[in-house]
Amino acid sequence: MSVRPTVLPGDKRTSVARSSKLVAGLVITGVLCAIALVSLVWTPLPPTKIQIAYKLTAPLQQGLLGTDQLGRDVLSMVMVGAWNSLSTAVAAVAIGGSLGTVAGLFAAAARGTPEALAMRACDIVFALPPILSAMMLGAFLGTGRWTAIIAIAVFMIPVFARVVCGAARQIWPRDYIQAARGAGKGPMLISIEHVLPNISSQIIVQVTIQLGLAILTEASLSFLGLGMPPPSPTWGRMLADSQTYLAQAPWLAVAPGLAIALAVFGLNMLGDGLRDTLDPRTPLLR
Repeated sequence: MSVRPTVLPGDKRTSVARSSKLVAGLVITGVLCAIALVSLVWTPLPPTKIQIAYKLTAPLQQGLLGTDQLGRDVLSMVMVGAWNSLSTAVAAVAIGGSLGTVAGLFAAAARGTPEALAMRACDIVFALPPILSAMMLGAFLGTGRWTAIIAIAVFMIPVFARVVCGAARQIWPRDYIQAARGAGKGPMLISIEHVLPNISSQIIVQVTIQLGLAILTEASLSFLGLGMPPPSPTWGRMLADSQTYLAQAPWLAVAPGLAIALAVFGLNMLGDGLRDTLDPRTPLLR
């Protein structure tokens, strides 16, 4: 005779809240990604098309979101800006996450002096904000997409290195790791075959959270003129260009600002939902 497990009302509410965060994050992030992909093949108007006769036209009078100071369609610029901002953030997190994961695995496997040196190197990088790093890189490389990608990636390396090193250190004392050692496997082979698969959930969660931070950082760099050069639109530069016209055309700041807020919010919700789903032991914060 089987006995059905008792489900407490509080547990059911907790499960619903966790799944709601995951669904909300997936929907918001999915919509933004879909808009970014659609912009590669279609926009209402070319985002760089100048129409001086329609400059600073209000939303719905000329296009869904109006036009800017040069008569360019704001909706088209936001759509293309979604691709530019998301692709830059994804590239930066991919580079920084990969290098940081390798560094964290090596530090956890080597322990001792190599681990201490790796963590001190992380502290040094943390002392340099990504915006300051981008300014220094811009002096050598010039402004552009790759300057922003490298600046953000450099900041992401110590973040992933610390997370991976901390998670890997909890795996190394396990019995199956000792069995792998007894079988003659080296530290790096053990890290790849046994440690990495067991910490992949933490890495996935960290990727989603850092993507939100990367989008925010990319917008800040573009706002300061350190991102992609014009005329290619980015959310950050759209915000910078709208400053002069806030009283006359506030919609110029609302559209990119709302896009940045939704992107960061959606990715943070997705990261929280994934963390709660992949690690049910994590308490739900109310």
